[in-house]
Amino acid sequence: MSLTQRIKQKAYDLGFDLIGIAPAERAPHAEAYRRWLTHNYQADMQWLARDPQRREDPRCVVDGAQAVVVVGLSYFRLDPPGDLWRDPARGRIARYAWGLDYHDVILPRLRALGDFIEQETGRPLRQRSYIDTGPILERDFAAQAGLGFIGKNTLLISPKLGSYLFLGEILVDLDLEIDPPASDGGATCRVSLPGQAKRLGTCGRCTRCLDICPTHAFPAPYILDSRRCIAYLTIELRGLIPPELRPLLKNWIFGCDECQEICPWVRRYSHPSGADFLRYDPDWVAPKLLDLLALDEAGFRARFKGTPLQRTKRRGLLRNVAVALGNWGSPAALPALEPALQDPEPLIREHAAWAIGRIRDQV
Repeated sequence: MSLTQRIKQKAYDLGFDLIGIAPAERAPHAEAYRRWLTHNYQADMQWLARDPQRREDPRCVVDGAQAVVVVGLSYFRLDPPGDLWRDPARGRIARYAWGLDYHDVILPRLRALGDFIEQETGRPLRQRSYIDTGPILERDFAAQAGLGFIGKNTLLISPKLGSYLFLGEILVDLDLEIDPPASDGGATCRVSLPGQAKRLGTCGRCTRCLDICPTHAFPAPYILDSRRCIAYLTIELRGLIPPELRPLLKNWIFGCDECQEICPWVRRYSHPSGADFLRYDPDWVAPKLLDLLALDEAGFRARFKGTPLQRTKRRGLLRNVAVALGNWGSPAALPALEPALQDPEPLIREHAAWAIGRIRDQV
């Protein structure tokens, strides 16, 4: 086996579902990324606009970088029972957060792969490992590495596994065998998997992901306006959710999967993954909104320690819960919302007041 083949086999042994090698060159869609920034589509995520040249070119991150080793791990889970998933008294949580924080699980595996590469080469390597935290246009390089193609919803779609994928990268100053890239724009995509290579179509004329978006966050195919994206509004936004968007959030309280759930690639090719740090638990994937609104700071930390939901902090999660309760529209939520008007956090108080007004307007 060649060094590249040994690296790929090690990646599969570590539990990754996909692996490919891309050249450490300027990202193919660097100019599109620059145009995206000019429209402020990154919203308040200013780290996405910081030092764009560094994000576009791995050689600006690792001196002498020659290859980008890209891995993918599926986080697909089947839909919960319909009566639970459609219950407006429960909040929806995006699939990737149905368990432990993936950074804490995947990054050690990725670093183990980096250590293996260094051991196999017999020399110290300049390398950096990232799980969506580093300055790299990871979906661009994942497509370049042949893992899949970039769909109209801007997500990487593997014709073997769909789009519910964690992506990770190792930038290395090592000459490795480069995989053929996936194509985009509706052509065909060559995807390398263990023991097989397959040519399949891409999005074609399908626009289901764009059409279903509750907040109309896609001004055009392949372009996401983060300012309208439910994932951004419920996770990354630290302040007030724009009032005109609140009714469109439905009962999503952490992230959103709607543009993935509707995708034909996801529906046809996704299958439950072996990611053992994810789990199905009715009160985790769709928790009761009234239970969440009752959480104090200690209760929030105890319930969500070591999970992605820590990112919102209590103030952000209960802000989202208040919006979901307003969208539920049931007077049964009022006894829980009224005490929230006295919460120490102004953000929670404001959204609780909005929810109360929305419920009373519907009664």
